[in-house]
Amino acid sequence: MSRKWVEKEGPLWVERGIVSREQVNQIVNLYEDKKHAVGLLPILGSILVGLGILSFIAANWQDIPEFARLTMIIVFMAGFYAAGERLVRRGHDKLGMAIVSLGVVSFGAGIILIGQMFHLVAYNAFSFILWASAGALTAYLYRSRYLYLISLLLFNVAQIYSVSEFGTFSYTAFVLMTVGLGWYAWHRRNPLLIGCLAFSMTLHSMLWTTSGDMKFIWMFIPAMALYALGDWVKERTERFALQFAPLAAAFVFGIFMVLFSFDWSGTYLHEHLLAQPAAYLSLLAVLFVLSVVGKLRRGAGSVSSAFEWILLAPYLYLPNGIELMYLLAMFFFSLYVLWRGYAEEWRFKINVGTVLFIVATLIAYGKLTWDFMDKSLFFIIGGVLLLLLSWFLNRRKKQFFHDGREGGERS
Repeated sequence: MSRKWVEKEGPLWVERGIVSREQVNQIVNLYEDKKHAVGLLPILGSILVGLGILSFIAANWQDIPEFARLTMIIVFMAGFYAAGERLVRRGHDKLGMAIVSLGVVSFGAGIILIGQMFHLVAYNAFSFILWASAGALTAYLYRSRYLYLISLLLFNVAQIYSVSEFGTFSYTAFVLMTVGLGWYAWHRRNPLLIGCLAFSMTLHSMLWTTSGDMKFIWMFIPAMALYALGDWVKERTERFALQFAPLAAAFVFGIFMVLFSFDWSGTYLHEHLLAQPAAYLSLLAVLFVLSVVGKLRRGAGSVSSAFEWILLAPYLYLPNGIELMYLLAMFFFSLYVLWRGYAEEWRFKINVGTVLFIVATLIAYGKLTWDFMDKSLFFIIGGVLLLLLSWFLNRRKKQFFHDGREGGERS
């Protein structure tokens, strides 16, 4: 619920005699009038200033004496932290957090530049992990969502750097991110923070499989463990935040399997994708059971959401028809999301289901017609189909909420 929504619906409540005008005003005053556009200006400004400082130092770094370099690093870092703290104490939270974030950037830049000065050789991603940990510490100190997201980004960069440069998965980065930032997000009960953390953990799962001699499909074990954990969460928005990233990864994997043709009987499938069926299917079955038990714990009405596991069915182990099965799974999943969105009267889920259904339709259209249809006709018909689908689904959504509002008035 937001201030804007209350201001919009308030007159209807007064008209029905549910509350008085004074009570509506009291409810409106409970919600902060957030100026999102204005609040973004300090953040955007801090990003530009940080990039400017880094580019200036990088361009002139070799011409600056070593002692002056160290002095600059310390002065910049301490100055940003001190200025940000002062602004926060005076009540300028947005601007203060933007300046503090420059302190975090200066800290990481200092680590990298000092390493270059003294020709230190890195054998792991420790410098980036230290940088991300410092960002996480500032997020705890200031209880800032912006600093939290910066530190989360830094942990992702640390993991990507570790895998790409050294070919090893950093369990240190993963544990610090999951435990440290996970506790913060859960304690704050913020769906945005929980969702971003779930996305990062899913990304780390993918990097985990690509860092060693592991089959790619193993990434869905930790990812769906996160999904199963979400089924034990009571709040709908927090549950959705935990489960969105694993399901999105499974949907994208389905797109990949449909669009790219493989020799299903050849070596690619076995060398890069398929895990040992006994171990993989057993772990996946355990997670499915835990997920269903969590759904049952919330009530019998939640069991239907087990249908979401259709994206994770082991189609790769079928002897043939793999592409078709993934395509059908994407279609049925998108239709299920649409149905649940209408049943729960949740606009966001309806929008997500609409997008997924359009994507699945276009993929099916492209896969079935690209090889034999004239390319200009392909794009024209595809565009018309996309416009018609968008019009129909949006019309259905508006009609649904209009009927629901009228039904509420008649009751």
